[in-house]
Amino acid sequence: MNRAATTQYRTGSFAILFLFVVFTSQALAQHLKPSQVLVIYNKADPESEKIARVYQVARKISGDQILGLSLPLHKDISRSEYETTLLTPLRQHFTKEGLWKRSKDHNGVMRPTENRIRAIVLMRGVPLRIKAEPTTSKGQPDYMKVMITSDQASVDSELTLFGVEFKSYNGAVTNAFYNSQRPLSQAIIPHLVLVNRIDGPTLEVCKNMITHAVETENHGLWGRAYIDISNKFPQGDAWLENIISDNLKAGIPSVTDRFNDTLPTNYPMSDASMYYGWYEHDVNGPFLNPSFKFRPGAIAFHIHSYSAEQITDVNKNWSAALLSRGAAATVGNVYEPFLDRSHQLNILHNRLLNGWTFGEAAAAAINVHSWQGVAFGDPLYRPFLHINGTGEVRKEDRDFRVLRAAYREWPNNEALRFEKLSLAQQSLSSGTIAESIANEYLAKKDIPKAQIWLKKARDSYQENPDKLRQDLQLIAIERTNNQHASAIQLIHSAQKTYGNIPEATALSKWLEIVQKSSAPPAN
Repeated sequence: MNRAATTQYRTGSFAILFLFVVFTSQALAQHLKPSQVLVIYNKADPESEKIARVYQVARKISGDQILGLSLPLHKDISRSEYETTLLTPLRQHFTKEGLWKRSKDHNGVMRPTENRIRAIVLMRGVPLRIKAEPTTSKGQPDYMKVMITSDQASVDSELTLFGVEFKSYNGAVTNAFYNSQRPLSQAIIPHLVLVNRIDGPTLEVCKNMITHAVETENHGLWGRAYIDISNKFPQGDAWLENIISDNLKAGIPSVTDRFNDTLPTNYPMSDASMYYGWYEHDVNGPFLNPSFKFRPGAIAFHIHSYSAEQITDVNKNWSAALLSRGAAATVGNVYEPFLDRSHQLNILHNRLLNGWTFGEAAAAAINVHSWQGVAFGDPLYRPFLHINGTGEVRKEDRDFRVLRAAYREWPNNEALRFEKLSLAQQSLSSGTIAESIANEYLAKKDIPKAQIWLKKARDSYQENPDKLRQDLQLIAIERTNNQHASAIQLIHSAQKTYGNIPEATALSKWLEIVQKSSAPPAN
């Protein structure tokens, strides 16, 4: 691909030494509602209807908003299969049930002018990809031209404009909702229907995508973000840098890796509620650790051309892999999209932080339809509904809520914020708070203070994987400064300390890389 009410938290006899700002719900515009959702399942697949019924109950979807169609059982379908089994029956259903009004535009193209349904949710069992039609061109085709004008697409992306009767399906169509600053309810785009998919390698994975999203909305998505910048192309790297910046302003603790190689095997990625990375063909790094699981409700994204090429093998590509490891939502591509026609993760993340539904955020993040993108997850899911401190308060979210409260209370007074967080860290003996302070110093390139706080975080954490992550960040500082000898020394020391835990495998990979970097050039 080139392209809180005031809240006081206590732990034992200790109390946090500052009071939180009074939080109120965000005054947000109206977002997507269950009454605007149509659920489609495959009548030929019994599990498809089971998942549809789980979703119907979870989101209180009316029974007349559940549509079963007789669809092929294979994931890849031809253009004619798409039109006869899905497109035409869907148009007929909308007309029969009075779900829309359509008329011809000034170009003579039939399109919706009113639409009661704003989102479609495809259940596991609905085909995924529309194959390219055979070409009759002679000679060697221009690869770039063929790809850009290709009629192959994801079923999902094609369905976003299903009410518009195009004469040709060749190439992508501009998304009028792209980079919108307002949710779909305020955008006058009746021909656009958001399309999401509840799909994955198993029935259980699909159920979790639904139930974890609904449950997370009770307390909010709290945890740590892991961002893996692999320096492939400036455009994609810039997306991830923007996410880091947004997280810093929001008080979301983020661990960032900026080495060309992706995070090493079994990297200790605890309390992961967010993951953004690129660029490998198949799942690797932290996700190879059998004990790894995202926090329920997590959002996870890996930029790759074929991330959703298939969704049954949990060790191949990325979409199936991330969902099988507990992510509630992700995006992917079924064929080569080119980077600039993929979901722009910075836009997606920014809209989610602003309280948008996943369906609307994903739709605003991609600049084309009738192309290769797929959004896996409940379109109604709002992971950051309680980012301002509302919602059910849980013990496991305490330190993350403390961080968010500090950034809300003192967004522009860094010295006072650091002072209050330092007092809170000492009172709570919190490794999470110490690590977050360290990573902010890293972002400011204040390495001496970052090293002090990484060591303090290591001493505060109780679990070895968390301690190891601090040592890995200390090693990363040496690697970044090309201090290979000291990096190797730190790796050897860490191997003696953590040698018996699975996460220590990450040290071996880094040792190999650093040793190669420090070796003299070949004669």
